[in-house]
Amino acid sequence: MAHLAYDRGTITINIKVPHAKWDSRSNCYRALALYYRDIVEYLKNSGIKFQDEVLNLISCPELKCDIRLRDYQEKALYSWIKAGKLGSIVLPTGAGKTFVAIKAIAMVNAPSIIIVPTLELLNQWKSKLEEEFGIEIGVYGGGKHELRAITVATYDSAYLRAEELGNKFLLAIFDEVHHLPAPGYSAIAEFFASPYRLGLTATYEREDGLHFELQRLIGGKVFEVGINELSGKHLAEYELRIIHTELTPEEKIEY
Repeated sequence: MAHLAYDRGTITINIKVPHAKWDSRSNCYRALALYYRDIVEYLKNSGIKFQDEVLNLISCPELKCDIRLRDYQEKALYSWIKAGKLGSIVLPTGAGKTFVAIKAIAMVNAPSIIIVPTLELLNQWKSKLEEEFGIEIGVYGGGKHELRAITVATYDSAYLRAEELGNKFLLAIFDEVHHLPAPGYSAIAEFFASPYRLGLTATYEREDGLHFELQRLIGGKVFEVGINELSGKHLAEYELRIIHTELTPEEKIEY
């Protein structure tokens, strides 16, 4: 019988499976926790019996919320579900990405972590989650390390604590997901075993092309709607003006 366990951001297993390499020091095969879902699916499809001790989920109350989604938000959530609860949703700023994520948490109804780039966003998420679910929300960031069924963490804190947090949550949500492929931050997704992953952003593409890594880290882009499609109905109408300005040599270096 195969045996799976979690060890500091990796999956250990006693038989050879896809993504795993032999670790002579531990006398077992080892793979990044990122591939936990793939390994389990491989074992099931191959008819191999296995003992799974990877996830050590936090105790979680029933998660309910009363948010009603707009039509495009419902389509976004359905597209994510249809993709196996993997992938990124791309919506313009102000289009309610947070509401879609909260509905996803309620639908999964299991321990969830939301990873954000700034302390300001961390506090905004914490307040909104407490308002919708009526429970205490955990925080990793700004010197706090409070673990709860729903936890919000900064990218920096999640990176530093990835080995510790990697098997605690069924769902991992990455706000401003275009930050995730950056050197260092990608280790968060690699060390987390969370089988369900959701990315949120208004700007999916990166100038360095690293957004292509998101397919491997959390799944591909599953839904996108542009500002022109929502302007005048769900978002305020806008006028685009390009204003050219000269930068000093010092400003150019800083930019």
